[in-house]
Amino acid sequence: MGKALREAAKAAARGEVPIGAVVVRDGELLGRGFNERERKKDPTAHAEVIALRRAAAKSDSWRLAGADLYVTLEPCLMCMGAIVLARIRRVVFGCYDPKGGAAGSLYNVAQDGRLNHQVELVPLVRAVECSQKLSEFFVGLRKKKAAQ
Repeated sequence: MGKALREAAKAAARGEVPIGAVVVRDGELLGRGFNERERKKDPTAHAEVIALRRAAAKSDSWRLAGADLYVTLEPCLMCMGAIVLARIRRVVFGCYDPKGGAAGSLYNVAQDGRLNHQVELVPLVRAVECSQKLSEFFVGLRKKKAAQ
């Protein structure tokens, strides 16, 4: 989770919502990413999607069976769909996202038995740290808007 938090810090430094993700298999870092929606003007440029794309490229396969994804915020529907399709074994995440989470908050796509793959979930890893990064970012954003 430390590496995912470092990715989140990169996002914050660029004015992006501080969410970071890494994909690891057998101790090897396959892919990393941070939110880049604003810079790329791309609604799919979430940390998880970027990390999955890089992991697939490095693995030379879209199937990432046996890999774990670490992310600072509970994945959304889009990201959880990509995670299931990539056959990720386990998602370790920091804090829940009550407004958009698809790993237990609003939905539990990860463990929906109707899908062909289920994902183990490990929530609340370094949750306070992950939540603080997000809170600090949005407090700063509100202050910046108020000063304009």
